[in-house]
Amino acid sequence: MNLPPPTVIEHDGIHVVRDDLIEGGTKVRYLVHLFDDAEEVVYATPAEGGAQTALAWAARELGKKATLFVAKRKQPHPRALMAKALGATVWQVSPGYLTVVQARAREYCEATGAMLAPFGVDMPEAIDAIATAARSTGVEPDEVWCASGSGVLARGLAKAWPNARRHVVQVGRELSAADVAGATIHVSAYEFGQACKARPPFPSDPHYDAKAWEIAKARRGPGLVVAWNVTGPALV
Repeated sequence: MNLPPPTVIEHDGIHVVRDDLIEGGTKVRYLVHLFDDAEEVVYATPAEGGAQTALAWAARELGKKATLFVAKRKQPHPRALMAKALGATVWQVSPGYLTVVQARAREYCEATGAMLAPFGVDMPEAIDAIATAARSTGVEPDEVWCASGSGVLARGLAKAWPNARRHVVQVGRELSAADVAGATIHVSAYEFGQACKARPPFPSDPHYDAKAWEIAKARRGPGLVVAWNVTGPALV
């Protein structure tokens, strides 16, 4: 699957990598590799996680199967609804602790032989795909900002732009310096399940990238500043 290089558009003096302009967003750039040797890929996801829609889109385009395990909610999150609309099978798990959701996904894979995607889709192919996409923009930033859940995006950007001042906004679990390749870590004031109240001037996930944009605008340094926008909000 050939994807175009990221589009970079300046917003409020910051050069924004607009991967919301490709279906599935940045994660599609490497999730497709999971299907190289698998007909079905399974992922255990937080309700708000963007990987579920990226995986569903990749499976549909490749004619393969995506299966998602997610915490049961009274009203399914728009991400899960969007993934289902794209053709993914969505299993709601109760109780909805992430450890339980992950256990159910492992059990399913053991029973069916499907491939289990690693949490955060943390794999070498992801780092390489992100670095390649970043370099393909032709931009040489002085400073880079992104949201970070697992640290995969931050490590990919570090590989592409090792000399830039790198900042991540922690939106989920506590991150270590190793997780983000030594980037400066800023902790979002919002819990992961809370949507950011601020709205960037471009389509952005309120549970993820919008939180990074809010802090980047307030704390950006001098020079050419890049902010990476992984995906837009879920549309159902």
